[in-house]
Amino acid sequence: MKADETNAAQLLAERCAEAMWNGDEASRKLGMKIISVGEGCSIVTMPVRKDMLNGHQTIHGGIIFTLADSAFAFACNSRNSTSYAMSCGIDFIRPAFLGDMLTARAEEQSLTRSSGYYEVAVTNQDNKIVAHFHGRSHTRGEPLIEHQDQK
Repeated sequence: MKADETNAAQLLAERCAEAMWNGDEASRKLGMKIISVGEGCSIVTMPVRKDMLNGHQTIHGGIIFTLADSAFAFACNSRNSTSYAMSCGIDFIRPAFLGDMLTARAEEQSLTRSSGYYEVAVTNQDNKIVAHFHGRSHTRGEPLIEHQDQK
């Protein structure tokens, strides 16, 4: 890919993430932050707060899933084609605790005209794996944002 095409793809991914982020109150309220986004990938962080803990005083698995799902969403919508989750799964590897900083790294593994497959690694501040998430997306083919090629 040429440098101009790479820059255009990066800018488009960033605009798509911004549009999604502006409407994503759940991710914002959970304290998530988009660290980076690119074509088919994203990195999202979230601190573990007291209101996220379960009865074992570890983060609730559903909140880890939500973090991974948000990273998945930013990655699979990065090409300005509205995409939705078809299926997702998660394997919990180790607990996370109050004060931990979790990072979800989503990476596209395959993409066809109508679907994609993504893997998301959730790690703690020590770069230890907390969970592995995988998701399949369905692409509707409708633009997420208005986009004009600048040539």
